Amino acid sequence: MTSQKLSAEIPPSCDGKRFDQALAEMFPDYSRARLQGWIRGGRALLDEQQVQPRTRVRPGQRAELRPALEAQVADASEAMTLDILYEDEHLIVINKPAGLVVHPGAGNPAGTLLNGLLHHAPELARLPRAGILHRLDKDTSGVMLVCRSVAAQTQLTRDLEKRLIGREYRAVCQDRLTAGGTVDAPVGRHRVHRTRMAVTNAGKPAVTHYRVLHRFAAHTFLAVRLETGRTHQIRVHMAHANHPLVGDPVYGGRLRLPKGAGTGIHAALQAFHRQALHASDIRFVHPASGAAQAFHAPLPADLLALLRALADNQPVDFDALQWP
Repeated sequence: MTSQKLSAEIPPSCDGKRFDQALAEMFPDYSRARLQGWIRGGRALLDEQQVQPRTRVRPGQRAELRPALEAQVADASEAMTLDILYEDEHLIVINKPAGLVVHPGAGNPAGTLLNGLLHHAPELARLPRAGILHRLDKDTSGVMLVCRSVAAQTQLTRDLEKRLIGREYRAVCQDRLTAGGTVDAPVGRHRVHRTRMAVTNAGKPAVTHYRVLHRFAAHTFLAVRLETGRTHQIRVHMAHANHPLVGDPVYGGRLRLPKGAGTGIHAALQAFHRQALHASDIRFVHPASGAAQAFHAPLPADLLALLRALADNQPVDFDALQWP
């Protein structure tokens, strides 16, 4: 456990605010939820007295904070080859392969990205979810952002909530689309199949933008951008738009083999056993330097092979195609 004493006077800008709100302004490296826990646990005092998070403060009062960064993750570390696109003392940018589960859970107690990250950077055990800022489905490949410090996790979580982190995907959907579009439809748990998501009025707001990068005879290569980050959002929204992703075992329906296509295209579609979805790009502001950051994860081999088959092996640099 890491502990240090921090002390400061309540500034005029915090006059009349709740104690937890004032602490969040005075010590921005820590989230409000974490500060509330420390207040209730007696690790944050006001004029040397334990108070409630809702207690109103006045300028000149003294706040004392003794942060406690205890282990947050109990999972075991495992040696694992990680495709690291970038890392520094504040964050790690990972290119996750398809087939790798992000967090341990029922049926996947080990062998996950989290286990590999704990081996690569043991200090991540002190952070919730080992610093993993957002997740990708097991069979979705691509770029992910991991925080290495409380300050970085707090700032980037706030940026994610404010939609200041840009995420772009590449996908192959059924049918030949004439243009891009936007799906604005709430996403929540399926009423019957609780492991699935669905467009439902009881869900949370969700917005997905998509643009055409390349058209095939009966499929389309898309660039997709998220405004929100609901579970299975792209997969659910594209199925809702009647253009499900190729290979999607949950939302894709029965395999469609285009009439008149050669045996090579049929074989490629039949051999592709995951949703054709790849997180290609992420853009954010570095939590320490304030510099704009942008990272790209190249298309994986299986998705490239599918695209080349659908293009009937015509020479197209699919990884070079950009959002129009």
